[in-house]
Amino acid sequence: MKVGIVANITKENIIEIVSSFTAKLKENNIEYILTKSLFEFNGKFKIELAEEFIAEDDELYQKCDVVVSIGGDGTMLNTAFNALKYDKPVLGLNVGKLGFLVEAELSQMDYIIDCLKNKKYVIDERIVISGNIFGSKEEEIIAFNDIVIDKGGWPKMIELNIWVDNEYVTTFNADGIIVATPTGSTGYSISVGGPIISPKADVVSLSPISPHSLTVRPLVLPSYQEILIKADSLHIDVQVSCDGQRAYSVPPPLEIRIKKSEKKLKLIQTSVSTYFSTLRKKLLWGIDTRHSNKDNSK
Repeated sequence: MKVGIVANITKENIIEIVSSFTAKLKENNIEYILTKSLFEFNGKFKIELAEEFIAEDDELYQKCDVVVSIGGDGTMLNTAFNALKYDKPVLGLNVGKLGFLVEAELSQMDYIIDCLKNKKYVIDERIVISGNIFGSKEEEIIAFNDIVIDKGGWPKMIELNIWVDNEYVTTFNADGIIVATPTGSTGYSISVGGPIISPKADVVSLSPISPHSLTVRPLVLPSYQEILIKADSLHIDVQVSCDGQRAYSVPPPLEIRIKKSEKKLKLIQTSVSTYFSTLRKKLLWGIDTRHSNKDNSK
């Protein structure tokens, strides 16, 4: 096995963390490749390596069997976007704040390396959604968490029209709308009242952002259905963003078709945690302070 290592160079002590990780990989006779950006980070990398251990990003994803993302959820999403091109599984090591998507914490580094060495893991395939913007020069956009259509820099609401499989659904005014995968249901979507969706569910959700109506509620749809959203605004553009990572400004009226992609996001999962234990631990889901005598961390 060959492990590709991508790290967020803006994180504190990232060089020391990566150095420790590569040293442990070497002790376990696991081959690895480091992204070149680490060596361009103020020249601070502390390990002397031969050139074959350093690679440009594209080369790293081509040569490795598994990609380890060292950072937070944002780093994980960016790494996954690149890994998707080469159909490579990703494992996250948390150096961020919440770290909901990442598999393990720094304190669990030894266990994770043991799992990689002895292949004690499974690959969890997650839904990916794609979008095509009418009249835009942008290629097909891809998201693991969500595609968000919002008002951008405009202080007023925009008008949103929704169709599902060419059947008209509704029209409403709002700050925007979030189309989320099950993976993204615990991201931006949950903050606007969207549902928590198990990653095993083959569905997507539509959650309005601050709708000017008491009757507009989140909607859950089978992933095989195609969603058409038309957004109109008096402003010069409407914003479309993917996973909070990639943003596009489109002159109104915007028309975008969103559907399930044929591609799958591949995440490496070990026994270090489960989906519901992560919900309880990191989002405090279902925690009742009246039952504080019970161990809710299990």
